[in-house]
Amino acid sequence: MKLDPGLRLDVPEGFDDSDAETQVHPMARKLFPAVTAADAFRKAHEWIAAHDVFLVDVSWGFDHDEDEPHVLSIYFTFELDPEED
Repeated sequence: MKLDPGLRLDVPEGFDDSDAETQVHPMARKLFPAVTAADAFRKAHEWIAAHDVFLVDVSWGFDHDEDEPHVLSIYFTFELDPEED
């Protein structure tokens, strides 16, 4: 999988994240809105199975007065092929 070079984390000049306890670890977030909680899980499962990502965390939301009120958010990093470095 080739990564788009336009998708990057811009860091201010002089930014130092060398402290091991507070290092910045860039990750992505994807939302899966659905009518039911089970459907949100199904959507997330299908998307994760189709992509080479490492799941870091999940969170739930419920958006009242929306057609798809159940929202599963996944936080992930991309699994890069070490041989492509």
